[in-house]
Amino acid sequence: MDILGEKNMKAGKVWGSTELIEANNALEFHRIKLNKGGVCSKHKHSFKWNGFFIESGIVKIKVWQNDYDLVDETILVAGQWTKVKPGLYHQFECMEDAVGFEVY
Repeated sequence: MDILGEKNMKAGKVWGSTELIEANNALEFHRIKLNKGGVCSKHKHSFKWNGFFIESGIVKIKVWQNDYDLVDETILVAGQWTKVKPGLYHQFECMEDAVGFEVY
């Protein structure tokens, strides 16, 4: 339980786990643990930004741009951040065990 007496929600994923820290009508904020080799599904969010901050480890973020046929790849290490704008397909791949934060 957190200091307000509320339970933080944790959920297992094929790539690791996610813990909901905050959700309200403006944002969602999650702590994520990623297992080396773990990959999330290719997906998009129609109306919301998706940001990733890496606390430890190495994570690759792939973004399929609408303007051209290439896939942008960004490799994040501890202390780095990137974001994906709404409407773009994206995916992350964990290159070594990692802990980070995801915000919508």
